Amino acid sequence: MGIDALDGRLLELLAAEPRIGVLEASRRLGVARGTVQARLDRLRGSGVIRGFGPDVDPAALGYPVTAFATLEIRQGRGGEVRAHLAAVPEVLELHTITGRGDMLCRLVARSNADLQRVIDKVVGFEGIVRASTAIVMENPVPLRIVPLVRQAAGGGG
Repeated sequence: MGIDALDGRLLELLAAEPRIGVLEASRRLGVARGTVQARLDRLRGSGVIRGFGPDVDPAALGYPVTAFATLEIRQGRGGEVRAHLAAVPEVLELHTITGRGDMLCRLVARSNADLQRVIDKVVGFEGIVRASTAIVMENPVPLRIVPLVRQAAGGGG
């Protein structure tokens, strides 16, 4: 689905102020309340907007260590491995990938020592053959979406 300039402005506004109401958004964007509501409904319905939940910082919850683990899995065990990893709370994301390894997951832990416990929990499943882990030192470009929204809306990067 493509987005236009108004969709882009609405998404930028929501990124900056996630708790803004429809009426205030319509006032700031200079369009009718119904227009904003229809745009929101369309963007949600098409999957562009996935949710309005809080953006939670794992470090503030006591999990300051982030790592990425590349996993090699046994052929034919992908579904079981996915289910296993989904049951590990410290696995924040899981992606199937090409290249070296079959899956990439983002992990968090309470400390470097606790990371070993998390890795043991992750690889302690017979469907996982091998894991290679990299600890994150710093996150100079945190997850962001506004530059992509601007580009998709035709406004450049």
